[in-house]
Amino acid sequence: MARDLTKSNAHWKKAVTRLPLGVASNFRYWGEDRTIYVKEGKGARITDIDDNRYVDYRLGYGPAILGYAHPEVDDAAREGMSVGGVFALATEREFRVAERIAKMVPAAELVRFSNSGTEAVMAALRLARAYTGKDDYIILEGSYHGLFDAAMWYAPMEKWSEKGEPEIHPYSQGIPIGNRSFAHFVQANDANQLEDTFKRHAGKIACMLIEPIMGNCLGIAAEPEYLKAARELCTRYGVVMLIDEVKTGFRVARGGVQELYGIHADLCTFAKAMGNGYPISVLAGREEIMRKLGKGVAHGGTYTAHSVSMAAAEKCLQILDETDALERIAHYGKALMKGMTAVLEPRGIAHSFVGHPSMMGLFFAANPPRNYRTWKSSDYHFYDAMAQVLHDEGVLCEPDSREPWFISAAHDDSCLTDTLRGFEIAVDATLNARTHAAAT
Repeated sequence: MARDLTKSNAHWKKAVTRLPLGVASNFRYWGEDRTIYVKEGKGARITDIDDNRYVDYRLGYGPAILGYAHPEVDDAAREGMSVGGVFALATEREFRVAERIAKMVPAAELVRFSNSGTEAVMAALRLARAYTGKDDYIILEGSYHGLFDAAMWYAPMEKWSEKGEPEIHPYSQGIPIGNRSFAHFVQANDANQLEDTFKRHAGKIACMLIEPIMGNCLGIAAEPEYLKAARELCTRYGVVMLIDEVKTGFRVARGGVQELYGIHADLCTFAKAMGNGYPISVLAGREEIMRKLGKGVAHGGTYTAHSVSMAAAEKCLQILDETDALERIAHYGKALMKGMTAVLEPRGIAHSFVGHPSMMGLFFAANPPRNYRTWKSSDYHFYDAMAQVLHDEGVLCEPDSREPWFISAAHDDSCLTDTLRGFEIAVDATLNARTHAAAT
């Protein structure tokens, strides 16, 4: 379909005079002629200011798990407004939400609230360091744990020659290079490398920071044997196992990824799905560790446990816990993957899926990846080109193959029909463009 971005393009030219890149987050800038500005979201669809309508698989990077403008959650949020906002004091609702989280996630013996995933992981790392008296930490290649200095290190795989070890770089300018010495990088699903790292640095490691399903890396999943080995190694070496569930929490199962794998974290973090888009996050974990908060370890924030976000989270978690929303999400995700395969297989396009049906990654290679380095061997250029066409066809995914497709409870049969129609057009357009380029 023809997509007109005249108004978005014109607004970008105004916005860039006051906002760097014309947006409030670097990740929302897709180029001066493709950056879109949203007018409204409803259910699983959003509409931009040019009145282009999209089936949305970004969902704000996962938060809108029940769909945009969910009536029950929004009604609860409005009730939260009547409480009064921010007091720098506690309310009774904090306990009720903490009780719900502890019921859903057995490892969450005690709970503290923050406003974003970044804040929660920052606090968790600080707490792990305080509890162990150590400074270093293990982090998986390809993982993402927020925009703070300790976590903003990455290996630029698109520049890696697939020989030797990829170099680790800061994700941004302004990060002190000295911080790099605290981080020890390992590949996902390599228990031998992990054990070797424990042995060589055990006296210095405070925690292992891990996303068992990597939320910014296709949704690559830890193998059960690997996660079991990681848990045993953390216990053996006195290292805090810090499971980052900012994206998986209350999405892949009621008890998050820990329920899927039958494993307990020492500390864990949650954010995206728990408030259906309202800003809230959680640091939770073992009582012995969590009791250090306020007894030597600082944690707080003016807007922490805001009355609106708490009310929204209370309702959203109730729905996720007590209805079939997660089952419906997984069912849709499976149907979407089946439909994509029905388009790709007849065209002889090698592909595989990774992650979980609620946040799956489409990988253009025959075998699903076990770690971030495997992404390099896939046809990610095909994906990135296809994503551009998908946007024009009213299907909104992240224009980078490393970001999963997120599903909400609001995705329905009409969404699936529109998505697969657009997907087939996008695949064929990308194939034709590649054939034409090869001929010229």
